[in-house]
Amino acid sequence: MERYTHGLFILDVAQAPYGCGTWPAYWSTSEHWPFDGEIDIIENVHSSVSNQVSWHTTANCTLISPGNYTGIVGSTTCDHDYMSNTGCGIVDPSIASFGEMFNAKGGGVYAMKWDSYSIDVWFFYRTAIPNDILTGLPNPGTWPLPSASLSGLGCPIDTYFRNHMLIFDTTLCGDWAGTSYEAAGCPGTCAERVADPSSFVNATWSINSIKIYNQTVINTAYLDAGAVRTGYSFWAAVFALTAVLFVFL
Repeated sequence: MERYTHGLFILDVAQAPYGCGTWPAYWSTSEHWPFDGEIDIIENVHSSVSNQVSWHTTANCTLISPGNYTGIVGSTTCDHDYMSNTGCGIVDPSIASFGEMFNAKGGGVYAMKWDSYSIDVWFFYRTAIPNDILTGLPNPGTWPLPSASLSGLGCPIDTYFRNHMLIFDTTLCGDWAGTSYEAAGCPGTCAERVADPSSFVNATWSINSIKIYNQTVINTAYLDAGAVRTGYSFWAAVFALTAVLFVFL
């Protein structure tokens, strides 16, 4: 399985799971969790309407608040030993970044830029995807502020994150969706819901593509008197799939 340290990861997703008892996630980590860190790019439970980005690490990694992002901060302590591995997190300000409305609007694009300075996550509605993404020449420097960002000023990125694989899963109940099931106003119990497969007709990932770019340095001396710029070159294959992934915990 391919492993990544740094890169620009652009996910075009048409449909993501939602509904009572579901806990979908698109995330990255390694077998050496928590020492290599965890990045949750898409995650929430039940019929939530906003995505939550979070990071989980070993001790002394802190999310700076306020920061260069538009989302709403939760915990600022990323240490997995704090508050039962809550991690540090930011909720996307859009009420269509997760759940039923996200799917109804045709999904959208989630982009993560990971370098030595920060880990940034953007969400773009289907109708607001930057043209540079559509043309395969992404330039994050021209995008608006990300919805979430973990700065190296509070958490030295290369100390806490390395050698990640990308993961999609859909947990039914589990530590988060199971314990919050009643409070979310869901009917019956989570165990009863899992026993009826018809309860999960919306628990489906439909992915148009994932494109992964490697940062490169571009010499533009012939244009601007010796300056250099960074750009992103295509790194990994694009794929399309529709998947239903269930993990029972």
